Amino acid sequence: MSDVTRRIDRWKAKYSPELAKATCDRIYEDMVRRYEDSVVALCETEAKTRQVLNALGISTCMYVPYLSYARELFKLARQRGITGTSFAMAAKVLADKWQARDLDPVALETILKQVFGSADPGP
Repeated sequence: MSDVTRRIDRWKAKYSPELAKATCDRIYEDMVRRYEDSVVALCETEAKTRQVLNALGISTCMYVPYLSYARELFKLARQRGITGTSFAMAAKVLADKWQARDLDPVALETILKQVFGSADPGP
């Protein structure tokens, strides 16, 4: 038990609410800027996705799962180091997942191409 007690004591010695607040205060403006940028980009992605769905004649009651697919692609696209073929392969896995949930594969591919500018990597 001494190891557990020692770990707790060391954590208590290192952590203080004042230090945590000072750190947050120091990086707050950058956090706000990055969050605002992300929300703007996500809203643009959702708007483009809605345009694609509207052009394809998808019923508005089916927009929710297609928007969820687009959000997953958005998250994938923003991860560092995932571009090109790696992104296309990961997007294929997501498309397969949503296709298994009865979404139209043509609509999924169209969202991938028109909203994210990526092509199907093939089999």
